[in-house]
Amino acid sequence: MIKFTSVEDAFKWWIDNIYKALPADQKKGKYTTAWRDYTHKLGISEKRMRDILSEFGSIDVKVEVSFTPDQK
Repeated sequence: MIKFTSVEDAFKWWIDNIYKALPADQKKGKYTTAWRDYTHKLGISEKRMRDILSEFGSIDVKVEVSFTPDQK
């Protein structure tokens, strides 16, 4: 298991380690579009990144928010 601080970090790892190793016939369609959108900063949603990551493995995203109100 590899841990990341964000979905974007996990997606960047996917691009560098999985996408680049895909055979040419798989580097078509949504994977290439997602790579282009991310690499050229054209905009890619977190949902789209999660969907692609889930096709290549298990993904579990947890958000933790802490709030401490001011004492009055």
